[in-house]
Amino acid sequence: MFPQKNNKSPCDKFHCRNGFSVIEMLVVVAIIGILFSIAIPAYETYQDKRHFLQARQDLLAIQKSIDLYYVQNNEFPESLNDVGLQDARDPWGESYYYVNIARYNKKTSPYKVRRDKKLKPVNSDYDLYSAGKDGETSPPFSAKSSRDDIVRCNNGRYLGYAKDY
Repeated sequence: MFPQKNNKSPCDKFHCRNGFSVIEMLVVVAIIGILFSIAIPAYETYQDKRHFLQARQDLLAIQKSIDLYYVQNNEFPESLNDVGLQDARDPWGESYYYVNIARYNKKTSPYKVRRDKKLKPVNSDYDLYSAGKDGETSPPFSAKSSRDDIVRCNNGRYLGYAKDY
């Protein structure tokens, strides 16, 4: 007689399974969640730092254009239009702010002169700044909406966050 054929696969002998259990899937999902909870804030911090550095670089280039205009014309430009930078945008898509302090008029100017925490003007020539990540700004640096602004102070000797000035 012929030996009887066994229809069971060799895997059945050791109770092999195909696929994952619910617990295994939950563990994998938890690990992925933990990785995302670490990676996303780190990426956002990286993006904020990159945007700050880009805005700072832009402000330095704009300052150079304004100073060159001053050397050629013996006066500061009325607006960024005069130096061909009317379309300049910060990393958050907003226009850069410029105020010619020498020709500043409280009644007609749409912008106000920037002031430090003691409410003293931060520049004597011109103000140049970005409203920062939140897109909101206010003249005194002590205002909550001004803390993330990237500002030019001390007539160009400081370029950084308003909160750090």
